[in-house]
Amino acid sequence: MTSPTPQQPHSASPAPLPPHLTESTDVPQQAQQAQHEQQASRESQPPQETPAPYQETRIERVIGRAFGRVTSRAMAPYQTAVIRIGFSAAWLLFLLREWPHRQTLYGPDGPWSLDMARRLLDANHAFSALLWSDGRGWFEIVYLLAIAASAALMLGWRTRTMSVLFMVGVLSLQNRSVFIGDGGDNVIHLMSMYLVLTRCGQVWSLDARRAKRAESAEGERPARDLPGVVLWAVLGLGLAVAQLSGGHGLNWFDNGPFPHIGWSLVLWGLWATHGLWWAVRRYAPGEPRIVLDTLAKLAHNGALLVIMVEVCLIYATAGWYKIQGTRWQDGTAVFYPMHLDYFSPWPGLSDLLGSNGLMVMLLTYGTVIVQVAFPFTLFNRRLKNVLLVVMICEHLSIAFLLGLPFFSLAMIAADAVFLPTNFLTWLSARIGGLRKRLFSRGGSPGAGAGSGGGVPPARTEHGGDGHTLVG
Repeated sequence: MTSPTPQQPHSASPAPLPPHLTESTDVPQQAQQAQHEQQASRESQPPQETPAPYQETRIERVIGRAFGRVTSRAMAPYQTAVIRIGFSAAWLLFLLREWPHRQTLYGPDGPWSLDMARRLLDANHAFSALLWSDGRGWFEIVYLLAIAASAALMLGWRTRTMSVLFMVGVLSLQNRSVFIGDGGDNVIHLMSMYLVLTRCGQVWSLDARRAKRAESAEGERPARDLPGVVLWAVLGLGLAVAQLSGGHGLNWFDNGPFPHIGWSLVLWGLWATHGLWWAVRRYAPGEPRIVLDTLAKLAHNGALLVIMVEVCLIYATAGWYKIQGTRWQDGTAVFYPMHLDYFSPWPGLSDLLGSNGLMVMLLTYGTVIVQVAFPFTLFNRRLKNVLLVVMICEHLSIAFLLGLPFFSLAMIAADAVFLPTNFLTWLSARIGGLRKRLFSRGGSPGAGAGSGGGVPPARTEHGGDGHTLVG
C-alpha cells in the first residue's frame, strides 16, 4: 500500500493577530528598516575627511611665549633696584649739597618769580607743588619732604609710596626753576616718573626684608600694617586739602601729563590703586589678586622697556649730534672743556691731559664711537658689556675731571639697566659676606647664611613689598 503523496499547504491568509501583538512586532521592524536605510545612505555618500588638529605657527608660539614671560614675573629685579638706589642717591646728595643755596635755586629768593613759573607751567602742562603757595615755610616743607622721600626710596622703605613722593619732589623743585640744571637733572626728571610703575623694591630694600620675615607666617591672615594705613590716610588727607584749597595745577581733565587726564586724576588714581592693592591682598587673595598682580607685572615690564629705550635714545642722539659738530670731527672737542675754569676742579690734571694731542683725539673719537655704537650692540652680550664698562669709566672721568658728579652718577644709574644679572648677584653675595664679617656679633659664621651670605633670590612673586598698604 503506497503512502499518499504529501499535499502542499494552501496559500491562505493568516489569521489576524490581536492589536497589541501587531504594534509590538511592527515597531522593531520599522526601526530596523530605518537603520538599514541610514546605513545605505552613508555608504552611498563619499567618505568625509576628519579635520586635522590645529597647529600653532611659529609666530604664534613666539608671541605666546613672550606674553607668558611678561605676565608671569617682574623682570630684572636687580637692575631696577640699582636704578632706584642710584637715582634716589643722586637726587638726595644734590639736595644736601645745595642746602645753603636752596632759597636762591628753587625758593622765593630765586630770579624766576612765582608768577612766571605759573604761566610757564600752564603752557607746558607741568606740575609743581611749590606753586600752591609762595610762602617760605611751604618751600621748606616741600624741600624737606623731597629729601626724606629720596632717602626712604634709596633704602627701599615703602617703595610704592616713596616712588610717588620722590616723583612729586623732583617735579616740584625742577619745574619751579626750569632753567637750573643739566642733562643729569633731565634724566632724573624722566626716571622719577618711570620708577612709579616699576617694582623696584624686590631686592636690596627694607621692603624685601620685611616680606622675607612675613614668609614665616605663610598661610596666616596678613597683619593689619598700622603704619601703612596711617601713611596712606595722611597722604590722602593732604591731597584732599590741596584739592579743596584750589592748588595750582590740580585739574581733573586738563593740563595734565596726558590728553584729557589732569594731575588730580593721576595723583588720586595712584592713591586709590595703593588702597585697592592692599585691600585685595588682605581680603581677596584669589582671582582678584592674580589679576592685579598680572597688571602690575605688565606695568613693571613695560616701564622697564621704556627705560631701556630711553637710555638708548640718550646715547644715540648725543652721538649723532656730536658727529655733526666740526670740533668733534677734527678730534679737538674734549680739549676745550678741560681748559674752562668752571669745569676744571683739578687744573693741573686737566692741563696734563689737554696738552697731549694724541690723548685728546682718542678721547674725542672714542666718545663718539661708543655713544653711536652702543644701541647696536645690545644683542651681542659680550660686546655690550665691554662698551658698558667703557661708558661707566667715561662718566667717572667726567665726574672727576670736569666736576660733574651728579650728572655722572645719574648716567651710571641709567646704564645699570643693562648690567648682567650674574654680576649683580655676585656683587650682592660679596657685599653680604663682607657685611656679615663686619657686623657679626659673636655669632657663628654660618648663622646668617640664610639672610645674605649667598646669592639672594629675585623676589618676583610678591613684589618685595609684603602685605602692606603703601609699601
